[in-house]
Amino acid sequence: MSNSSWVVSPVLPLTSFGNVLMFLFNILLAASIIFLNVSVSLSIMLNGALRNENRFMYMLSTCFSDICTGVSYYYVGVLDVKDTFNSPTGTFYIVPTFLGLSYMAILAAQADRYHAVTTPFKYSKRMTRNRTLLVICSYWVYAFVIVAVNNLVTVTVARRVTSFGSFVANMFTVIIMIGLNIRLFIIAKFQLEREPPSDDRDNKRSSVYLILVVAAFFLCTWLPIFCHVTACNFIGSICYTFKNEGTDPLRVLPRVNACLTPILYIRGCAAIRTTLLSQVWKPCCRRRRHPGRLGPAGIQSPRRTSKVGWMSSN
Repeated sequence: MSNSSWVVSPVLPLTSFGNVLMFLFNILLAASIIFLNVSVSLSIMLNGALRNENRFMYMLSTCFSDICTGVSYYYVGVLDVKDTFNSPTGTFYIVPTFLGLSYMAILAAQADRYHAVTTPFKYSKRMTRNRTLLVICSYWVYAFVIVAVNNLVTVTVARRVTSFGSFVANMFTVIIMIGLNIRLFIIAKFQLEREPPSDDRDNKRSSVYLILVVAAFFLCTWLPIFCHVTACNFIGSICYTFKNEGTDPLRVLPRVNACLTPILYIRGCAAIRTTLLSQVWKPCCRRRRHPGRLGPAGIQSPRRTSKVGWMSSN
């Protein structure tokens, strides 16, 4: 298939109402992923207090990988392409890597919260800001080293490495994630409730509950494709049964999770929500509410003057 024929081809032929809805859904999903994750990223980067906490660095890492997921979904989800090893429209295994980075970030954030709650004194000494950034950089580098290895070896070897690695990694990491979720729930429900009321206890409890909800939604959207890929690799059959990723519900669900995760961050963290509304979204809304500022400098309409006076009186 030539480049000119597949680049402009949509995910489905736009010949029916259902196909058009699927096409628009994928476009809106990609746009929502980018918009929400960029908003949360800016909120964290603009707030110095958030940047000083380790858990927000993992949130920032998740947002960065999900932004890349949203951008790449304009290609694999909107266009009629197939991202496999021997496909002429493949992405050299880069697009699935962004999804894997979100997975590793959430798993690392779970381990970070578990360490912070169970051994707070050791955590404050061991997990400094630089060590946290080192952990984040480590799994980013590891992910792209795997990408490089898969692209340097032959397609047959890459398939064997990926199938074996997916089977082992999916099995063990999902078990670890579920185990950490259960353990964190027990800690939040029983251990933290026995502590005397304080700001530190409330901060720990809210951070634990937030990562619990994020991990629970992650498992709900990822377990179907985990089980599918693991079963296909175990029996040696081909896993790609749909025409492309934009029409495969098992591969759409992880992208939906990339849209849900920043919503959960906004809903579950008051500091992110406050910064988002006051420093990220409010300036844009203010410019839209006052289009009269684009007019001549010396002219001011009476309607605008009365509106400002009403606002100041409140």
